[in-house]
Amino acid sequence: MIEALKLTKFYGAVAAIQDVSFTVGAGEIIGFLGPNGAGKSTTMRILTGFSPATRGTARVAGFDVHEDPIEVKRRVGYLPERVPLYEEMSVDAFLRYVAEIKGVSRSMRRAAVGEAMERCGVSQMGGRLIGHLSKGYRQRVGLAQALLGKPEVLVLDEPTVGLDPRQIVDIRHMIKNLAGDHTVLISTHILPEVAMLCRRAVIINQGRVAVEADLATLTEGAREFHVTVRGDAGKAEQVLLGVAGVKSATLDATGQWLVQGTNVDGEAVNAALVNAGLGVSALEHRRKSLEEVFMEVVSREREAVV
Repeated sequence: MIEALKLTKFYGAVAAIQDVSFTVGAGEIIGFLGPNGAGKSTTMRILTGFSPATRGTARVAGFDVHEDPIEVKRRVGYLPERVPLYEEMSVDAFLRYVAEIKGVSRSMRRAAVGEAMERCGVSQMGGRLIGHLSKGYRQRVGLAQALLGKPEVLVLDEPTVGLDPRQIVDIRHMIKNLAGDHTVLISTHILPEVAMLCRRAVIINQGRVAVEADLATLTEGAREFHVTVRGDAGKAEQVLLGVAGVKSATLDATGQWLVQGTNVDGEAVNAALVNAGLGVSALEHRRKSLEEVFMEVVSREREAVV
């Protein structure tokens, strides 16, 4: 449903993104992650036709973003990071206006607006001026306008920013229910949000895609073990670093080894230590959180550039 291939965007001599490639399948909700300035918003603006790429191609719902921008816009609901709202209009009037622009027929317009308002929790705000709404309710109006016209693809940039905890839960529930009916690309700094909503994630850093993978693969593959070893510490370190997949082995103040790596087998750790004549009194496996994986990826990419 979304195909990005080697997207590159220069602002003058500065590359905001370079060779960004990833795909999003129909009905999928995918998390688009990265630190500030990584190139997330630039990529989203290209995919939605708001900004042209310097080079590379992108297709949304089967249409080329550069060759068929109008057709792409007809099939995309976009919530940018800064929601463009007309503050002097009422919520009702604004959403009817957006529905008209999106080509919703006059006979269906009232029903479409009502459905979007209900799904986003702003039904009771129809007569209020947008300029008098709280930040949280303005965000909800922005979400409602993205849903109008029942687009095949939703591109949501920080959809829960400014919302209170209850509103965040409501919006997350709404987005989760969109899977299947819509393809959703969601950018957020709230990593637990991605873990709750998405099965896959794309991590972008310094304008390039660093990781594209299933969340289960990201977190299960990145493992760490806490190991209590009886015997010579120097020998234990040498043995641990020799186990397949182990990247580091650090002895902490409590006398436990922290063993980190990718796809490390706990049984292999135990066997290596025992075969070396060292005793193992405790071995605990822990899957890393998405936040830990994210920080490792970003730090690794930063070090590679330096």
